Amino acid sequence: MKRIGLLGGTFNPPHLGHLWIAEEVRIAMELEEIWFIPTYTPPHKVETKIDASDRLNMLDLAIRDNEYFKLNTIELERKGKSYTLQTIKALKADYPDHDFFFIIGADMVEYLPNWYKIDELIQLIEFIGVKRSGYKLETSYPINVVDIPMVDISSSMIRERVFNERSVKYMVPDPVYRYMREYKLYEN
Repeated sequence: MKRIGLLGGTFNPPHLGHLWIAEEVRIAMELEEIWFIPTYTPPHKVETKIDASDRLNMLDLAIRDNEYFKLNTIELERKGKSYTLQTIKALKADYPDHDFFFIIGADMVEYLPNWYKIDELIQLIEFIGVKRSGYKLETSYPINVVDIPMVDISSSMIRERVFNERSVKYMVPDPVYRYMREYKLYEN
């Protein structure tokens, strides 16, 4: 069985924290690949103002230098709101020879009781939780915890900094930084 880590999100924009988490979890859990799954519209957030194609392009630029990182567009293709349960069922049907591990930050660990059909989902996949500033890695649900140094960067922080004309140069990979500047993403 091929061991695959899944990292989902809006990636609005993708940043070094996403990459750091993915690489640390890949190594610690001995995963063969990490699949980044950008969502079209997550069920727990308001719609993003940045087009899905821009987020996909930035994510592609962010991960292309790591041979273990792959893009999976299953949720973008579905359009609309995506639930993890739908995604996991589809991936397991399409890749029966893969074991999947879903990587989530501590904010989502705390939110697990609110996930769509969490009791069914927890039977289909193992969760891997990582630290996030301001949140605890505590839940009644079974999760594997990977202890990694925290990088206190968030997509919302980056959007706010760009909007306020502050630099984000070392918070996002250089190709993402150039893309954001070229297309004037997040600017006021």
